[in-house]
Amino acid sequence: MGHGTEYSANIEVAAGAEALACQSVGHFVKEAQEAINTKNSFYVAISGGNTPRRFYELLGQLPDAKSLPWEKIHLFWVDDRLVPLDSPASNYRLAAETFLKNTAIPPRNVHRIETECTDYTVSVERYENTIREVFKLAQGQVPEFDLIFLGMGVEGHTGSLFPNSYAHLNTDSLACVVYTLDEKHNRITLTERVLRAARKVIILVSGAEKAGILKEVLTGRVDEVRYPIHTLWPVLERITWLVDKQAAKLLENK
Repeated sequence: MGHGTEYSANIEVAAGAEALACQSVGHFVKEAQEAINTKNSFYVAISGGNTPRRFYELLGQLPDAKSLPWEKIHLFWVDDRLVPLDSPASNYRLAAETFLKNTAIPPRNVHRIETECTDYTVSVERYENTIREVFKLAQGQVPEFDLIFLGMGVEGHTGSLFPNSYAHLNTDSLACVVYTLDEKHNRITLTERVLRAARKVIILVSGAEKAGILKEVLTGRVDEVRYPIHTLWPVLERITWLVDKQAAKLLENK
């Protein structure tokens, strides 16, 4: 389903959670095949949360996905909580227990954030160095991911870029630590300049509780501090909003 004239965003509406997951796999496979055909490699960054869990399960089950040349795929994380690898809060663990064990991706192509490191600045530095090495970046260059999967929180955050936090704004870094005062876990996240440099971004949004914020960010005044998702507005044409019917219920043209 296309978007209405009311919105300048590319919106695809899925019938439900299973359809959302299947369409997510479809996008992953399509972008991977195109990138590998073009330059023999595919660089992708994924997120955590409840919405993508079924997508990740299907990534390790559906024939189209399993048969991809995974040795040419490099996997990164948009963000992760600074917790041990076996923590239920770990975004790495979510991927490990869903699709990583069911695909032929070589361990050397799995570029996780070292969340168990107690010195957060070391974790950030190592993650940035890994990105620079894999992408063969010169100093000051920004990686161009082929595809980045994001989610959106009920208050408009994406990755670990939170409302009213200036940590990620105007930074030349590729990744940064986000210290959370009211949450249990500090995080490391890719910065907005990395998200904006991607060739394609898919934002997964599901559930009725996201309907209000989805309408607000798509139709309201752009405010990057209040709604960090708005940091992506300069590259809106490269974003596909993949949402289920419940999350999209307020977007119908009346």
